Amino acid sequence: MDVVIAQLFTGLSIGSILLLAALGLSLTFGQMGVINMAHGEFIMAGCYTAFVVQQIMSSATGSLFVSLLVGFVVGGAMGALLETTLVRRMYHRPLDTLLVTFGVGLILQQLARDIFGAPAVNVVSPDWLGGGVEILGAVVPRTRIFILVLAVLCVVALAVALKATPMGRRIRAVVQNRDLAETSGISSRRTDITTFFIGSGLAGVAGVALTLIGSTSPTIGQAYLVDAFLVVVIGGLGQLKGTVIAAVALGILNSFIEYSTTASIAKVIVFVIIVIFLQARPQGLFAVKTRSLV
Repeated sequence: MDVVIAQLFTGLSIGSILLLAALGLSLTFGQMGVINMAHGEFIMAGCYTAFVVQQIMSSATGSLFVSLLVGFVVGGAMGALLETTLVRRMYHRPLDTLLVTFGVGLILQQLARDIFGAPAVNVVSPDWLGGGVEILGAVVPRTRIFILVLAVLCVVALAVALKATPMGRRIRAVVQNRDLAETSGISSRRTDITTFFIGSGLAGVAGVALTLIGSTSPTIGQAYLVDAFLVVVIGGLGQLKGTVIAAVALGILNSFIEYSTTASIAKVIVFVIIVIFLQARPQGLFAVKTRSLV
């Protein structure tokens, strides 16, 4: 029983990391239909933001919370810049968007190598995040609990922003019917930039969180990019609740399979299960009409 509980919490931990990485994509890819292959580099930018902030601030606790805010702004600014310079010209050319953003990702990786060097760098976690907490007989690292709480807070904040604020209503209006939204006086350009800023900013937050559980390298974002896309596709394009369910389900599934086999075999088995699921339900868990389906 202890093993089951331990693996369950491990799965929730993996799921929370996937969720943080996928939240931004649920906007830029799920709702806008833009395949942004540079999303992983926005996560990487959040990681290096945490490293830079910690070099400036002496308090590990203070630098963590400042990094979360600054990481959101840095990731959001990079996303807004990408949207205004390149993506805006390719909204109806998905293949071109994929190739261009992939190239941008490679450029950002090389830029990180030039600035920070090839070796991985580490961010020191606050003392209060050290060790673990025993829950139902299983010891769960405090860093993983913090990431889980952070993921929940981000989901709640994003859901409230989309449902209860004028900005969220504008985003949903443009996604559902761009022409009608524009005739209603909504600036689709401003809304596109805002959507990209929020989605990319969430990637920056995910990067800051990842520094709590491992080192940072120029390619760290690529390790989560494919899984993040899978989470969004499985959950259903543009469906926040689907993204949450898919991230948690994949995390738990991967945890239990990896416990019985190895990490590599577990990834293969999980991928096969995903392929079978998408064959039976290609629209994902939940279906929604987005710009990409119009």
